[in-house]
Amino acid sequence: MVRGLLRGAGAGLVPAVLAMAVLTGCSAEPEPEPDRPAGGAKAAKSAAESVTKGGTVGAAGSACALPVSFDLAANWKPEAVKNDPAFGLPKQGLVTLVCEIDAKPAGNIGFLRVWTGGGSGDDARKALEAFVAAEAKSRDKVAYSATKAGEYAAAEVTYLNTGEFLDAPKKERALAFTTPRGVVVLHLGGFDSQEHEEMLRAYELAKRSVRGA
Repeated sequence: MVRGLLRGAGAGLVPAVLAMAVLTGCSAEPEPEPDRPAGGAKAAKSAAESVTKGGTVGAAGSACALPVSFDLAANWKPEAVKNDPAFGLPKQGLVTLVCEIDAKPAGNIGFLRVWTGGGSGDDARKALEAFVAAEAKSRDKVAYSATKAGEYAAAEVTYLNTGEFLDAPKKERALAFTTPRGVVVLHLGGFDSQEHEEMLRAYELAKRSVRGA
C-alpha cells in the first residue's frame, strides 16, 4: 500500500507518506504489565469462602499448639514437627518450624508450614525478609505487600524459587505477623507452580481465619 502511494504522490507528499509508514511499521502490541502479588482482598475472600472447611489447628489439644489458631481446608492433615536430637528443629531467620499441614490427603503435593519465634516487639516485615533470604537462596520476582491475617496486621511475599536443584522456577508465598507470643510465619510452597496454585484456596482460608489461640 505504501509503495503504491509513493508511486502516485508528488514530491511534497513523499516525506509525509514516509512518516506514516515509519509510524505504522513501528507500532506494536502493548507490553504486558509487570507481575503483581496475586489477587486483592475481594479475590482472597472469594477464594477462602470457596474451599470446604475441615478442622482447626493451633489451640491447646490440637495437632499443633501455636500462638494462634486458624481453619484448615478439608482433608489437610496437620502434624507437629518433632525435634531432631542431633540437629534440632529447622530454623530460618527468627523463626523455627513447628507444624506441617500436609495437602496430600486432599489430592495435592505440598505443605502449609507454620514457623514461630522471636518476640512480641519484632517487626513482621523484617522477620519475613529474613525468612525468605534463608528459605530460597535463589529467587526472582519477589514482591512484598501489607495485608491482614485475621485481625493481625501482616506482611506477605510472593516469589519464584529458582534454585539450581529445581527443574523449573516455582511459585511460593509466605505471610508473617506478630502476636503477643512472637512472630508467626505461614509458608505455602508446593511441588511445582501448578500444585501451588491449586493449594491457594486453603492458604487463603488459613490466612483469613487467623485468631488468638
